[in-house]
Amino acid sequence: MKKTIPESIVLAGHRDYDLLSAIADDITQRAGGAGALAAGFSAMLRQCVDDVIMTPKTGRRSYDELEKTEKTYIGTRVEIELRAMLSLPKGRLDTVILGHDVDIKNTMGSNWMIPTEAIGHPCILVAADELRARCYLGLIVARPEYLTLGQNKDSKKSVSAPGFANIFWMLLDHPYPPNFWRRVPADVIEGIFAGTSGNQRMANLFRAVQRAPITRDVVEAVAQQQDFMRRIRSDNGRGTRDHLAREGILLLSGQYDAPLIAALGLPACSGSEFVSYRPVSQGEADLAAAHGIVLVWPPDPDSASGYT
Repeated sequence: MKKTIPESIVLAGHRDYDLLSAIADDITQRAGGAGALAAGFSAMLRQCVDDVIMTPKTGRRSYDELEKTEKTYIGTRVEIELRAMLSLPKGRLDTVILGHDVDIKNTMGSNWMIPTEAIGHPCILVAADELRARCYLGLIVARPEYLTLGQNKDSKKSVSAPGFANIFWMLLDHPYPPNFWRRVPADVIEGIFAGTSGNQRMANLFRAVQRAPITRDVVEAVAQQQDFMRRIRSDNGRGTRDHLAREGILLLSGQYDAPLIAALGLPACSGSEFVSYRPVSQGEADLAAAHGIVLVWPPDPDSASGYT
């Protein structure tokens, strides 16, 4: 997205304010409130992009590695997912809100391409900045005077530099979950997926990436099996958590182990995230035991042999 975005002038008295503020209120209500919108919208964007990158299957780790057609598909996917998230109907354009035909435009760059059929209509503007892990959600009435004079070969125009001031922002430069795999070195990813079973791959993941919350989606992608949640928990000595405990590594759930996560000073995890940690003292091992997790302490340095 553009590094410098002008302050919005869509305030009371602006000719688009009443319409755009009403649409914004409807979107917020449909999402379950401002907080739910911010959380759900950013997570939805992350999922749309990651599902196309498909790191576990393709080895790709970033948006830049996608084919042109895949990048185009992300826009279609965002349109579909946003409608589903907000329970919006399909319309003559992309959707209908408060009786108005509304187009949904997505970009991973610095601007949006507005088709001729959307000119004069409200548009939902969606953007994700992968490098900075920021996202944007705005509304604009695609008036000709807000758009560029030039157009591409499909007769689509962009929002002009002055036109940006006529965007009603719902989320501006909002935190966006970073692509997990961009933070993991290529050789570490190769080691994680070298495991021949779901348990092996999950254990490799939590050995290699510690003290960092890992989402359920990442774990599921690594496990590549339907019953991964059963495997990640203690499973009569066969689960990933059991194997790691024998190596002196804690595998904690944000849903069930939040008190222990806080007591160890680890990053807070949501209910759908996990974090691993190798205690560095007998005191930390005793703390884990007090919370019901018994580790082999001190860990056997050969305990992972034959398992990775």
